[in-house]
Amino acid sequence: MLLTITSTTPPATDLGYLLHKNPSRAQTFKLGFGQAHVFYPEASPERCTSALLLDIDPVGLVRGRGAGPGPGADQDGAQYVSDRPYVASSFLSVAIGEVFGTALAGRSRERAELAQTPLPLDVNLSVVPARGGEVTLRRLFEPLGYEVTARPLPLDEQYSEWGESRYLRVELRGTVRVRDLLAHLTVLIPVLDDRKHYFVADDEVEKLLRRGEGWLAAHPERAMITQRYLKHRRSLIRDALERLEPEAAEEDAVEPLPPGLVDQEPGEPLPPAPPPGAGEGSKETRSGRGPSLHDQRIAAVVAALKAYGARSVVDLGCGEGRLLRELLADRSFERVVGMDVSYRSLERARARLRLDRLPPRQAERITLLHGALTYRDRRLAGFDAAAVVEVVEHLDPPRLSAFERVLFEQARPGCVVLTTPNVEHNVRYPGLAEGHLRHADHRFEWTRSEFGAWATAVATRFGYSVKISGVGLEDPEVGAPSQMAVFTR
Repeated sequence: MLLTITSTTPPATDLGYLLHKNPSRAQTFKLGFGQAHVFYPEASPERCTSALLLDIDPVGLVRGRGAGPGPGADQDGAQYVSDRPYVASSFLSVAIGEVFGTALAGRSRERAELAQTPLPLDVNLSVVPARGGEVTLRRLFEPLGYEVTARPLPLDEQYSEWGESRYLRVELRGTVRVRDLLAHLTVLIPVLDDRKHYFVADDEVEKLLRRGEGWLAAHPERAMITQRYLKHRRSLIRDALERLEPEAAEEDAVEPLPPGLVDQEPGEPLPPAPPPGAGEGSKETRSGRGPSLHDQRIAAVVAALKAYGARSVVDLGCGEGRLLRELLADRSFERVVGMDVSYRSLERARARLRLDRLPPRQAERITLLHGALTYRDRRLAGFDAAAVVEVVEHLDPPRLSAFERVLFEQARPGCVVLTTPNVEHNVRYPGLAEGHLRHADHRFEWTRSEFGAWATAVATRFGYSVKISGVGLEDPEVGAPSQMAVFTR
């Protein structure tokens, strides 16, 4: 298990001061699961590389000094066969905390100013188990500003026909403080693995919040990170999310996944900080001063539906049922239907809405449907209104025309309320790297003018009128974080 960190900022050997490890000699540290070796393969004024090599005792792990036996331990010798000694995992996170603890805290007596300075750094991880593959790797590191290079490792170098393994060789490049780099690695490596070798207790929440300070709350994948880091323990997940952003805990918390399901639907990032002069009365934060952006968006959609006088509503791309819950709570909506392409999301919506516990008359008002938005579906016809909340940006642009026909030509409700992010507002998200979208699954995000042009063209083509407005705190320069179009005919 090998981690290397390379600096090219002259004098590059200052990396030794930042890591508190002398480049002129190798050092060995005894850990509970083996030994950690720190050495410098190269150390010159132009380029300096520090290497952390873990020598894990696999027999010691089985005999009670680390992780207990895994699946198959009842078979003779099976508990001794493991990838743990060879791959980046929670063992590496523990080693970083033990060996580079002072650097992780951001302290450097000799180079105090440099310790607070972002530096161009190149990180290499020889073998990384990535549940969810390269896509998940990028979802975790790219929003933090890293350039990610990943090479899948074959099952066997000599037998290429066997195909690729689930392991990656990873290189990260970014301009970042050393302390932040180490914090990112200690949190995200076990998240990639989706496994920890030790029992997770309440103090693990404190560790996550401490090492995630300054970046985790604004990370677009904070829900997945929190869930995996805390080993899917629901009470700890909720505690962590509440402390990260109190009003978003219910929005981001998810049910523990069944074994084998490793990709979680990520939450959206924190609403941006108010612009200068917005004052303490800003409604856009999730810090307790007002409703979250999600709450404002749902309220705006419900208000538009009520203003139209809709009695029957279909929520297209309903996800886990956040809008459905509000519609069901309002008796003026007599028929409520939610449709989504993800069966798992529909199951979560069913649990969130407690459909199996509803009184019969309430249960008759709501239906969940499994289906796609880009295929004609006769079940979508006959509704007063349709809601499409933060969904259209997940469609591939070539499929937009099919979506438009399914909704506006074939289903043809009297009113369509559609919301989508305003990409211009992304500069107000401090944790979102320049050029990145708010969600790893977004295929695009529109500017205000692009959204207006699309909505106007759709309305004209299919015989609707349209009104466009912003949702969330209006920024005088870049507009509101979300934008909403209300189509009526």
